[in-house]
Amino acid sequence: MQGRKIYIKNRAFSQKQAEILLVLVILARSTSFVMTKIGIRDMGTFSLLSLRFLIAFLFLLPFGWKRLRCASGRTLFRGMLLGAAFFTVMAAEVSGLKTTDASTVAFLENTAIVFVPLFEAVLRRKPPKVPVIVSSVISLLGVALLTLKSGSFSLSAGEFLCLMAAIFYACSIILTDRISRKDDPLTLGILQVGFIGLYSIIAAFLFETPDIPATFSEWGIIFILAIVCSGFGFTLQPLAQSRTTSERAGLFCAISPASATVLGRIFLNESLGLMGILGTLLILLGMVSVNIMNFIKKEKSNNEVRKNHSIIET
Repeated sequence: MQGRKIYIKNRAFSQKQAEILLVLVILARSTSFVMTKIGIRDMGTFSLLSLRFLIAFLFLLPFGWKRLRCASGRTLFRGMLLGAAFFTVMAAEVSGLKTTDASTVAFLENTAIVFVPLFEAVLRRKPPKVPVIVSSVISLLGVALLTLKSGSFSLSAGEFLCLMAAIFYACSIILTDRISRKDDPLTLGILQVGFIGLYSIIAAFLFETPDIPATFSEWGIIFILAIVCSGFGFTLQPLAQSRTTSERAGLFCAISPASATVLGRIFLNESLGLMGILGTLLILLGMVSVNIMNFIKKEKSNNEVRKNHSIIET
């Protein structure tokens, strides 16, 4: 793996560089929880989403114009599907942020890492593997502790929306996996961003009074969300993952809720409390445990192969 490289504009792109890019992409996307939490204080959910994704689409348009001009009707339809899938994720996420701490939203939504293999097992009509079951149980215990209030389990409307966002996110990941193999991923990514903006405008007129930012700082938040979180984060993650394994990529994804917790503490003065801290630690453990167990299993298998080869050679 270390010796394999791809080339972008005649520059070598190694596994180490790809993983650094992946960390930067995940950190960029993790800022969206705090930025959105600040942005929705004075804006409607769908008004914010429409501006965020339409500005991101306009930012990406010059880079993908040639690809979009050659896109077929089938590609356009696939972009519409992906846009619809991720629109449900963003709508649930931002609605949840209205009443729930950014750190809590980040942890609950990223339980999608656990839902994906469970849903895949259902689709393939095969029972989930033991590591998946273990990680799911650990994560669910973490969710229970994170939502434990006054000594009893209580799931608020915002927390329920966050869990729905996780389910929608898992479905979107699976849909992306199926569709991206049949078309150009970059073209689909740009179309997806554009359609999220389009759906958000329609929802803004249907469910709220559309509005725009009134101050320079509010516009600044919108542009950060559009360029950094959507433009950078949405489009470069597939490239970053192209030079590393899915197991390592899964481990890096746990950075997002951890980063959102730190940012929430700094900018929003959010505090999880003892139960919340224990819950977040369990969710993090659940996210990475399935990858750790698979990695250990793979290493044991590789060691056995090396041992058999050495016995044969002797």
